[in-house]
Amino acid sequence: MAKHILLVDDDNSMRKSLALYLSNQGFMVTTCRDVTTAYLSFQKQIPDVVISDILMPKINGYKFIQLLKKKIMYSHIIFIFLTVKGMTQDRIFGYKLGCHAYLTKPFDPEELLWIIKSLLATLSIKDTILSDLLSQRSVFLYNLHSSELTYREKTILNLVLKGMMNKEIARELALSIRNVEKYVSRLLSKTGTRNRTELVQYFYRLYCKSIKGE
Repeated sequence: MAKHILLVDDDNSMRKSLALYLSNQGFMVTTCRDVTTAYLSFQKQIPDVVISDILMPKINGYKFIQLLKKKIMYSHIIFIFLTVKGMTQDRIFGYKLGCHAYLTKPFDPEELLWIIKSLLATLSIKDTILSDLLSQRSVFLYNLHSSELTYREKTILNLVLKGMMNKEIARELALSIRNVEKYVSRLLSKTGTRNRTELVQYFYRLYCKSIKGE
């Protein structure tokens, strides 16, 4: 299945040409000219990758990534800044906010393409490792918090680590979205993590420790 890229930029010409290029490379591309429209599009489909300009009217790219990082269901999405703001402090600020890559305009589309492929490949490898982690029940013995998880929490955790969103988990387990959110909040609380990304990293570290026999 083609990976979904959301492209957000108020430059019509650049947005259309880049969308065409990425579509020709086998990606499904959705384009938006502002952050408000882009954020609303998440209700229809959550993208695998977001490519966003920074200098846009009303809500800029910095605010956009902050909005996404606040939502557990969106915190895992690959986020790439594509902007004319090329000063070192601009790049540093972008990475501090959690972007995965920062490209300045003008840019080489092929470089962007390989950045996307590399990030998706890394994510795929991590998913494979996490899948292996889930098959090893003994991993829960390596940490006090994990041994305190209830059966339902472990079930929710399993689906979170598979990359499923709260709405998908609710449908899978015949629960309300609010109940799923409560379980995810409990998982974050018990593991001392702040979001889904940190939760995944937490259990990834447990996996690495189990391999080393620590």
